[in-house]
Amino acid sequence: MSGTALAAAPDGANNFYASDKVVTRKVVFKNQYRMAVAGKLFTPKALDGHAKAAALVIGHPMGAVKEQSANLYATQMAERGFVTLSLDLSFWGESEGLPRHAVSPDIYAEDFSAAVDFLRTQAFVDGERIGAIGICGSGSFVISAAKIDPCMKAIATVSMYDMGTATRSALNHSQTPEQRQQVIAMAVTQRDAEFRGGATQYTGGTVHELSADTHPIQREFYDFYRTPRGEYTPQGGSPLTTTHPTLTSNVKFMNFYPFNDIETISPRPMLFITGDRAHSKEFSEDAFKRAAEPKELHLVPGAGHVDLYDRVNLIPWTKLTAFFSRHLA
Repeated sequence: MSGTALAAAPDGANNFYASDKVVTRKVVFKNQYRMAVAGKLFTPKALDGHAKAAALVIGHPMGAVKEQSANLYATQMAERGFVTLSLDLSFWGESEGLPRHAVSPDIYAEDFSAAVDFLRTQAFVDGERIGAIGICGSGSFVISAAKIDPCMKAIATVSMYDMGTATRSALNHSQTPEQRQQVIAMAVTQRDAEFRGGATQYTGGTVHELSADTHPIQREFYDFYRTPRGEYTPQGGSPLTTTHPTLTSNVKFMNFYPFNDIETISPRPMLFITGDRAHSKEFSEDAFKRAAEPKELHLVPGAGHVDLYDRVNLIPWTKLTAFFSRHLA
């Protein structure tokens, strides 16, 4: 199969969904590092102007931008009565940060807290009723943030990737310690080259072409990120680098342990949503096992990892709405 042969979008895929029931506007706010974080605020048209609403912060998959999955979730949850805010993590999309596509899990977590700070300043938002949704890698970033930010009153993750474990050990702990050291050595070599003025190099991300031996997981990501289904290049960016973090910074995930002390989030509730066919299911199961009550693991029948990015007929909107309606009441 060549890179020019595009598969049809799966049933229900609607990443760029828009709604006439929701008012949107772009916003920019500063995180504690004084970096400008770009977001999009979604407000239900039916919002009672005399009441303060519950609100949600929504983070995009790792390597993506808010236009990929996060805006969809923000629109759908706004239709259900929540004020929602999608954001571009620092170094990605319209947010500040150099070099572009740098990995900094601490700053990513800070961006979630800064988004909560922003929502708490809005006159129509109840600052005591703010929750968060992290999709894919953002699931691990929002957990990292919530451990030290009690203003996040309820946390849901969808198709979560623990970016620390995924980088240190790969899926199903398939990476050996020797392979890990090889990755680190490559980053060190490239760091030295860039310090001396060499060009930035990128790693990971989604392949740009398919071949007969492309791994099924890469095919899954390709069908979203490299086709009209979900492809999006931010202004000033390049299709050649979308989804790819910088090689020298990606090893910072090896020091990232988001599930350590996850039990300290309790008694704030946590909901872990994953497809029962998702290659990433192990991360949601691990987080659920470690978390303290109240917690829930919700398996979506027939869903893979990327299915829950945009397949509106599979994403459990009723479950998400009930969870946040109950815990942000």
